[in-house]
Amino acid sequence: MFISVLELFKLGIGPSSSHTVGPMMAAAQFIQMLERILKQDPERFSQAHTLRCILTGSLAHTGRGHSTDNALLLGLHGYSPQEITTLDIAELINQLWHTQSLTLRSPNQNLSVKFNPHSDILFDKKQTLLEHPNGMIFEVLDSNHQRLLSETYFSIGGGFINTLAEMNQLIAPIKMLNSSSCTFPFDDAASMLTMAEDNQLSIAQMKFHNEQQFRTDESLIPGLDSIWQGMKNCIESGLKNEGILPGGLKVKRRAKNLYQQLSANPKEAHLHEWLCAFAMAVNEENAAGHAVVTAPTNGAAGVIPAVLYYCFKFEKISQVQIHEFLLTAAAIGGIIKHKSSISGAEVGCQGEVGSASAMAAAGLCAIKGGTPEQVENAAEIALEHHLGMTCDPVKGLVQVPCIERNGFGALKAYTAASLALRGSGQHIMSLDNCIEAMKQTGMEMSVKFKETSLGGLAVNYTEC
Repeated sequence: MFISVLELFKLGIGPSSSHTVGPMMAAAQFIQMLERILKQDPERFSQAHTLRCILTGSLAHTGRGHSTDNALLLGLHGYSPQEITTLDIAELINQLWHTQSLTLRSPNQNLSVKFNPHSDILFDKKQTLLEHPNGMIFEVLDSNHQRLLSETYFSIGGGFINTLAEMNQLIAPIKMLNSSSCTFPFDDAASMLTMAEDNQLSIAQMKFHNEQQFRTDESLIPGLDSIWQGMKNCIESGLKNEGILPGGLKVKRRAKNLYQQLSANPKEAHLHEWLCAFAMAVNEENAAGHAVVTAPTNGAAGVIPAVLYYCFKFEKISQVQIHEFLLTAAAIGGIIKHKSSISGAEVGCQGEVGSASAMAAAGLCAIKGGTPEQVENAAEIALEHHLGMTCDPVKGLVQVPCIERNGFGALKAYTAASLALRGSGQHIMSLDNCIEAMKQTGMEMSVKFKETSLGGLAVNYTEC
């Protein structure tokens, strides 16, 4: 398998990669498919009357809190996650909620189809599709409400999407490029370590060589710089902003105040406080629907940037080390995504914050001089101590416990890297076995604890 560092880390908007970014991309892809059909066969939609979208599973249960309906609306009108980061999103969404139609464009003709977001986005809490908990069914109906065309998409975590046909063709949980053309085609941690030993290369070096099979240095290096700049910008914006987060919980932003206290008396400030401030800054931005870097998901977007920013601010790491951190983290994240899942709706928060913590631990260990064996150990330690973590967001919002949880994920990553660096790299539980344990735990976890807000903290909150 191969998944690029520039795909695992990508610019998007909050609050969720699987519930916001993925649905937006699926909606846009469905419209593009309709427009291709309209171009090839103008008569195909002569009876087209209405378009609607049915959300199932986790998307139905927590979609409103995750702004899935807003994301669908944006995607159906042709907007991408990257494009809207520079726009006034609130005003744009307000305008689109007052529209009653969509326009399909082709060189031959433009076709107007009815679409009322208030009635044509359906949250079907009784239905969960077998292939994945995050299912979306898009339909085009005639005037008698008979289906003319339908396509089913799944948002599988990290902003990645698959159609029903693609899901049925998959062996691994996600569609990836074949790694056979890679210089170092590792599919798991064991083969990664063997290749590193045989070739006397670091994990980051092997990942870099693999990336070169699919893109040039002229796109890869600026891409890595863009990822880091996006992370840095998000933290610094979050450390400046204050106020109440949207959604009705009335959660107050805390990162700015915490950062100001630490900055006023840095000699008394501790590592864990800085990491929490940086991680919470990102996830407060995410909860507000602002621009974030999916790392590897939006719900866990604060862990990796927090650790990397701490090293940048206090340990004065170089741009080369930043690249090494990101490449190493992406190598670990790709293995986790290939062997298990990074979707909270599939395996709980162990797959989101747990995966992010493992990736951050690996990246940190690498730039501190860790051997490949120590890097693998760091990732395993961090992931191991997130096993069983539920995804139980209060009111379906990516706020409680998500914001604080990212701070603790960053702390575990730093601790895991420190422990691994103090050891030889030899340990009892391998990263591959830990990933398998996460997958099994997720499969056996009740659906109540997998981003449905039907259990855990989500049902033990009382509004005052």
